[in-house]
Amino acid sequence: MPLGTLDRNAPSLFRQGPTPLTRLLFFSALSVFLMVADARFHLTHPLRAAVDTALYPLQWVALQPVRAGQSAAEYFESLHSAQMVEEEARHKLAQQSQRANQVEQLLQENTRLRELLALRERFKSEAQAAEVLYDAPDPYTRRVIIDRGQIKGVALGSPVIDEAGVLGQVTRVDPLLAEVTLVIDRDFAIPVLNTRTGARSVAYGDPIANGGGLELRYMPANADVQAGDLLSTSGVDGVYPPGLPVARVDKVERRADSAFARIHCVPLGLVMASRHVMVLSPLGDQVPPRPQPEPAAPQRKGGRK
Repeated sequence: MPLGTLDRNAPSLFRQGPTPLTRLLFFSALSVFLMVADARFHLTHPLRAAVDTALYPLQWVALQPVRAGQSAAEYFESLHSAQMVEEEARHKLAQQSQRANQVEQLLQENTRLRELLALRERFKSEAQAAEVLYDAPDPYTRRVIIDRGQIKGVALGSPVIDEAGVLGQVTRVDPLLAEVTLVIDRDFAIPVLNTRTGARSVAYGDPIANGGGLELRYMPANADVQAGDLLSTSGVDGVYPPGLPVARVDKVERRADSAFARIHCVPLGLVMASRHVMVLSPLGDQVPPRPQPEPAAPQRKGGRK
């Protein structure tokens, strides 16, 4: 091979240039210059703004998953908070409704107790308050059980009233409890007086008609009885004090094929809703005993001297 054709330059591996130290000093000085120039003259601000503008879409796309995750977390957190607030509000509403019902019940009980006390003051007979515990277990009768018995002085046959009128009569007495037969029981009868006309009659319990009431039986078809007449106790039976309200005439049926009128009455006492009642002493217990006759003077034997 001819010598003229040989490349006499040094290989790239051995090519000569600035030393690494020179390069370090150069680029360090350039960096310091650029920093001073940017701090004093803001030379790189347009370039930075252009780079920020070019990279903003990429930043927005990269931030979307993060924002979606944050939005989902905030949604579920707010949903849970709303559910907790709703549950707490419902709980408070239920408590307030319960308290309102209790207040309403207490007001009704206070009103009835005051009316009972006023009724007790109006009638001079001995009386004691009692509470209705439950209905009698016999489904074919209209009776209730009260929390007073022989120990408290409740006697057999004692009248039982509430703030509105007569409820019934004590028909069984135990040491701690007593059974009261209501006025609407089929075996109940009470002498009554029509306050408008003054006519006396007997009212019988009628548990079937209109959910429970009373009926004036054996009244002539031409008897002076009208709807709305007030019936009170007559006092002739020796059990009930006179003047206690019993019932009000609701309907009078006069039929041509019968000599008697069918008279239905509505009890004034809360026979199915009373809780607090008053037990009176029977009228016969308040009647003073009949005075004993004075012994006759002994007759002297023999004639006059």
